[in-house]
Amino acid sequence: MTIAAFFDVDGTLYRNSLMVEHFKKLVKYEVLDASLWHSHAKNTYNNWDKRQGNYDDYLLEIAHIYIDSMKGLNQKQMDFIANQVIHLKGDRVYRYTRQRIHWHKEQGHKVIFISGSPSYLVEKMANKYNVIDFKGTEYLTDENDNFTGEIIQMWDSENKQKAMLSFKEKYKIDMEHSYAYGDTNGDFSMFEMVGCPIAINPTKELLQNIKMNKEMQKKIQIVVERKDVIYKVDSSVDIY
Repeated sequence: MTIAAFFDVDGTLYRNSLMVEHFKKLVKYEVLDASLWHSHAKNTYNNWDKRQGNYDDYLLEIAHIYIDSMKGLNQKQMDFIANQVIHLKGDRVYRYTRQRIHWHKEQGHKVIFISGSPSYLVEKMANKYNVIDFKGTEYLTDENDNFTGEIIQMWDSENKQKAMLSFKEKYKIDMEHSYAYGDTNGDFSMFEMVGCPIAINPTKELLQNIKMNKEMQKKIQIVVERKDVIYKVDSSVDIY
C-alpha cells in the first residue's frame, strides 16, 4: 500500500489565495474592469484584512465575483497571466508546509494537492513543487475554450472527500498511515479520512469542529506559523 500526503493549497501552503492573486492580475493587465475590484471585491478583502469578517465567507464572496468576471474569457489567453501568478507569487508559502512537502518526498510518499482554487492555477503550483497529482475547482469552457461561468467546485468538504476517495483508488493508498494538511472547515473531511491530520493556522470554525470531535482531538496536530516561529499546540488550546 502507498502512503500519501494530501495538501490544501490556499492558506495551507500558499499564504493567501491563488484565485485572489489571479483576479488582481487580471485587473492589473486590464483584462477585467478595475471597478470589479474597487466596487465589490476590495471591500470584502479589506473587511477580512481588518479582521472584521470570516475568512471562509470572504473567500466564498470573492469566488462568486471571480466566477462571474471570468465568464466569456478565453482559457488559452489566460495562460500567460496564470503563469505570472505562479512566477511572481509561487514562493510566498509557509516555511513549515514547504518543509513537509520536502520531507514527504524524501520518505517516498505521494504528495497530492487538493485545492478550491482554479485547476489551471493548482496545476501550475503542483508543477512548481514537483507534486505528483492534483485536483482543483474546474472552470468549464465551451467549444471555443471560453469560460461558461459554470464550475465544479473543490473548496467544500464533500468534494474534497470525493477527490481523496478517487486518489485512494488510483494509487492504492493506505489512508490510515497517510497525511492531510488544511486550514479551513472545508478540509475537515480530509482530516477524517487519514490517520495523520495536520491543521495549519486553522480558522476558528475548523478549531471549533475539531474540539467537538473526540476522535479528531486524539489524532490531529495543530501547527501555527507566525513571523519566524512555528508553534505546535494541543487540540485543547483555548480559542477566543
